[in-house]
Amino acid sequence: IREGAERPFVSIRPSRVPGPGAMAGESLQGELDWGFSQVFGERIPGEEVQDADIISAVEFDKSGEHLATGDRGGRVVLFERLRPTKSALEAMRAETERAVDRFDAADEASSGLNGVQREPVEYRYLTEFQSHEPEFDYLKSLEIEEKINTLRWCHQSANTSRFLISTNDKTIKLWKVFEKQMQCVSDFNLDDATRSATRGRALNLGPDTPPLSSGPTNANVGGLTGNRLTGGNDLLSSFGGAKNLRVPSCVSTDVVFSARCRRQFGAAHAYHINSLSVNSDCETYISADDLRVNLWHLERGAAEDAFTVVDIKPENMEDLTEVITSAEFHPSRCDLFAYSSSKGSIRLADMRQNALCANHAKMFDAPEAPGSRSFFSEIIASVSDVKFSRDGRFILSRDYLNLRLWDVRNENAPVATFKVHEHLRAKLCDLYESDAIFDKFQCCPSGDGAHVATGSYGNQFRSFDAATGASDAFEVTKDPQRLRRVKLAASGRRGGALNAANAA
Repeated sequence: IREGAERPFVSIRPSRVPGPGAMAGESLQGELDWGFSQVFGERIPGEEVQDADIISAVEFDKSGEHLATGDRGGRVVLFERLRPTKSALEAMRAETERAVDRFDAADEASSGLNGVQREPVEYRYLTEFQSHEPEFDYLKSLEIEEKINTLRWCHQSANTSRFLISTNDKTIKLWKVFEKQMQCVSDFNLDDATRSATRGRALNLGPDTPPLSSGPTNANVGGLTGNRLTGGNDLLSSFGGAKNLRVPSCVSTDVVFSARCRRQFGAAHAYHINSLSVNSDCETYISADDLRVNLWHLERGAAEDAFTVVDIKPENMEDLTEVITSAEFHPSRCDLFAYSSSKGSIRLADMRQNALCANHAKMFDAPEAPGSRSFFSEIIASVSDVKFSRDGRFILSRDYLNLRLWDVRNENAPVATFKVHEHLRAKLCDLYESDAIFDKFQCCPSGDGAHVATGSYGNQFRSFDAATGASDAFEVTKDPQRLRRVKLAASGRRGGALNAANAA
């Protein structure tokens, strides 16, 4: 994110194109056509990437107007969307109208133009701040690194200030980002050269200088008296006498963005924090570690103010069979949240039933096919991420090999299963030996729920049509031609994990 220092962050922007049998006016029902949009922090050729500069968390706010990234060095960098000027929009509309005029009605329908104006998407650097520093737990002799595990935007305040929460392994912090008007003193009576000379003469006084006189005299004007500093009358005459004296004033200059830590939430998690999720009530959020899910209020940060809503820690740790891997609030219901486990199950908890959600309201679990169980079954079944759709009707989950879409009303089986790493199933033994089988991947649904996306190996991400299951693989790169080649050859492409497995 820092120029010439951090690992590049590439923004890929989708646009809809009509499907093979699309009619006029149906362009919004087709597949997504991805193209390069913007890159932040492009590296110089041959530059070595520092571990502290690698991005570890990325998050858009709900409006898409702001983007936040966190890295392993504990820094948070913010971007905001640039809106084109009125003249730029008018020029874009004129260019689109000229392009439409060059096509007849049939060509216009097949090209998907249809007079739709699409505003360009571009982000600019806003500000950055150091969110976390390295810490050391002296009681447990444990070093706590500054890496940002996850961050979430809070809801918009009444003014222009923005709030977000970020966390490392142990400590959660609430940050306020606001505009700050810089001010400086102006309207001095003397110019800079005269003030510097006067200040220099006042500082270069010898030890034999007589003390100040107690009575007010004409020589007192302009500074000190006697041999210490003379020329008070000369100073008055230099700007036209005492009547022309001005009182210095503060004037506003540039507007800068500043970040301030409003609250720190700590000492409530015994294990590493893996998830944060802000509630729709705009007042609370949950944080999850391996064995507990805590409910917090944004205005109270003491450890005793954290309420544990899920606790799966057994009395005897030898009886532990699963851990919590992710947690997410319902987008509109403040009493519902979902959390996933390393056994591949997703539990929907209702805080109206019990204060401590020991018993889940629903559980979503995809049973394994008979005869397919192996030594690696439990490892690859672990759910690494879970997300609600925007309307809250569906839950999207990601394990090592598959992406699953669940209907909240039906817990018997997933609505759809998208195979992401099926080609790696035959290489699980090699992946286990190289520890690649424990890699975690995130997922997300589109705003309208028609598409889902997730990460993969080889600097790629996969996009799936939720209705048809059609998939595309894209490499995150600046070269659009290369993007199209990867898209066409996606079915036969192998990721970086397979290459590593073959080498092993």
